[in-house]
Amino acid sequence: MRRFRVLSGLAALLAAGAASAGCADVEGLRNDGDLGTAHAPQSLWRDIRPDPPGPGQEPGTAAVVPGLPKVADRNIRGVDPVAVVRADVTAATAGDGGTGRLVDPRAVRRIALCTQAVDGGPDCPVRPAVLQDVTGDGKDELITALDLDGRLSELRVYSVRGDGTIARILSRRAVLEGVEVAAEHLAVREPTSNPKYVAVSDYAWDPGAGILNLSQLTLDECSAAAHGSTSCAPNAT
Repeated sequence: MRRFRVLSGLAALLAAGAASAGCADVEGLRNDGDLGTAHAPQSLWRDIRPDPPGPGQEPGTAAVVPGLPKVADRNIRGVDPVAVVRADVTAATAGDGGTGRLVDPRAVRRIALCTQAVDGGPDCPVRPAVLQDVTGDGKDELITALDLDGRLSELRVYSVRGDGTIARILSRRAVLEGVEVAAEHLAVREPTSNPKYVAVSDYAWDPGAGILNLSQLTLDECSAAAHGSTSCAPNAT
C-alpha cells in the first residue's frame, strides 16, 4: 500500500507548468504536443468568510471534562470510560446548545443506551476503551469512540492532568475506517469520494497546546478496492 502526501494547489500548478514545457530524455528535449494550458487557481466565494469560533469552540484547545472525580496518581486505568464519555457529551451538548458544533445531537440519545454495567451493557455504543501512552509522559491515555449510527462515530481521547482532572485532548467526528496508535502518534483513516484512496489524518502530541494536534494529512492507496471490496483495511504494520 502506497501513501501519498496531499499536494498543494501551487505544487500541482508548478507540476502542470513543467509538463506543458516539454519533457527531457537522454537525447535532450522532445515535444510531447499540446498538453493544455495551465491556469491559475480560481478562488470561489472570496467575499464570504465563516464567523470566528465562539467560546469553547476554538480548534486546538483541550477541555477539562466537568463533573468527574479527580484521578489519584494520574492513573486512568481505574476510570469508567462510559462515565467519562457521558460527562463529556453532557457538557458539550450544553455548551453548543444542541447545534452539533461540539458533539453530534444524537450523542445524548445514544449514550442513554448505556447501563451502569462495567462495559455499559449490550446496547452501549461506546467502544471498548484502549489505554495507550500517546503523550510520551509514561502515563496511559484513554482512547474510545461513541458510535452514532452504523457509519459515523465520535472519536475521543482523554488524558489526566497533573491536578488529577480529566481533559479531552482529541475530539473527532468521522467515519472510522481505521484507527492506529504507534510511537505516540494516532492515525485516523477515513474513506474518500474515490474508493481507490483512504485519507489518513496523523495526530501527534503537542505539549504547548496540551492536545493531540494534526501533524500530517496523507492519502493511502487502497489495495482492497482492486478486489471489489468496499472497505480499505488499515496498514498491516
